[in-house]
Amino acid sequence: MTLPDRICDPHLHLWEVSGMEYTPDTLLADLATVPQVSNTVFVECDAWYRSSGPEHLRVIGETEWVVANGPSIIAGIVGAGDLRLGPRTIEMLEAHVDAGTGRFRGIRQRATWDAHSSIRPSVPYAGQGLLLDPWFDRGFTVLESMGLTFDAWMYFPQLPDLIALARAHPNATIVLNHLGGPITLGPYHDRTATHATWRNLLSEVARCENVVLKVGGHGMPMYLGRRRRDAGVDRSKPFEPDAVVDLWGDAIRFSIDAFGPDRCMFESNFPVDKLSMSYATLWEAFDLITDGWSRDERAALFHDTAARTYRL
Repeated sequence: MTLPDRICDPHLHLWEVSGMEYTPDTLLADLATVPQVSNTVFVECDAWYRSSGPEHLRVIGETEWVVANGPSIIAGIVGAGDLRLGPRTIEMLEAHVDAGTGRFRGIRQRATWDAHSSIRPSVPYAGQGLLLDPWFDRGFTVLESMGLTFDAWMYFPQLPDLIALARAHPNATIVLNHLGGPITLGPYHDRTATHATWRNLLSEVARCENVVLKVGGHGMPMYLGRRRRDAGVDRSKPFEPDAVVDLWGDAIRFSIDAFGPDRCMFESNFPVDKLSMSYATLWEAFDLITDGWSRDERAALFHDTAARTYRL
């Protein structure tokens, strides 16, 4: 197989995390290995915030930084913001839209939470039940009224919260990140049992027609658990495409079957997934996983669903 002529990468970050820096130059070097990538979407990563000014507007600095410093191939921006701000929510969202100069597309407010002590809280810390909070719902209604998308990042036991949100707002566009969070940490270390529960919950999410799935994130260590060692893969070396297919091919095909290609988009989640594989390997694995699929199905997965969802 060969990659489609056009690829949209709808999920990547830029930051200066120590030991894991990912700058515009680094991004462009990775993109050069997959020249079919024609546009991308930057997703918030708790970086580049304003150092002063009203607290609820400091997150606007990230959007401002991407517009000023990001390469032009970044066609869309999903920013950070707390939808529980009450009357200040619209001020925050309008500031993002203004700063985005035509590229701002929505908000990601991370909801990742688990009661088990071995699963560390996300930053910023959402706490339990973010998506069920009445104040969040009010802000979500404002987001929806402005025609902006919501990117949802959570762990698989939290998917019922997402289902409730999607059913309460059937006209909103919700983008579920990273396959819906099939982590293999702490009490979820049994990958077979975890994936059985995750499949059941993800099938219920797929019934919500306003939810679109980002297919990726499978290179994150929290998704691999012991699987990499059990598969006899050297943890010090990046995955090769065949190994990615062996570990994730069935789960990815299941996800696409549940949602349909028109509601799925392949994502890189770089540089996080770079911990396990190169940029070229990631896209080659997606290519192998969809071997034999129709041209239209592959066009949706690699480009069209993302371009339509984020209005690129």
